[in-house]
Amino acid sequence: MVPDDGENMIRVVKSFRDLRVYQLSLEQAKRIFVISKDFPKEETYSLTDQIRRSSRAVNAMIAEAWARRRYEAAFVNKLNEALGEAMETQAWLDHARECSYINRDLYMELDQAWQHVGAMLNRMIQKADIFCKPVK
Repeated sequence: MVPDDGENMIRVVKSFRDLRVYQLSLEQAKRIFVISKDFPKEETYSLTDQIRRSSRAVNAMIAEAWARRRYEAAFVNKLNEALGEAMETQAWLDHARECSYINRDLYMELDQAWQHVGAMLNRMIQKADIFCKPVK
């Protein structure tokens, strides 16, 4: 048993796919993809591309961190990178709001979700020693 990814319940985590932070960031990346389909065509190779890339990178880095949890420093490093990508996604959301590609309510909802992802990643980083215990 390992601590979950920042939530209060403790459960058995056998795969990175069992982590709530992975599930939430995957769900939010899909939302970003769907919403960004409505961005103007002139944003295809800039804002649209960047926000999709950064939101999707969070999941990949969580998976990679999980694979490297034998080494606490490597685990923490990948989680820090995932946190950076989550914050980059928030920065791109700022641009989408400022350019009126998304309304204020949607912006607030998305930003709050990514803030939650970041908080969960921070808690995993703080508890890295527990996540990195040898699996028996």
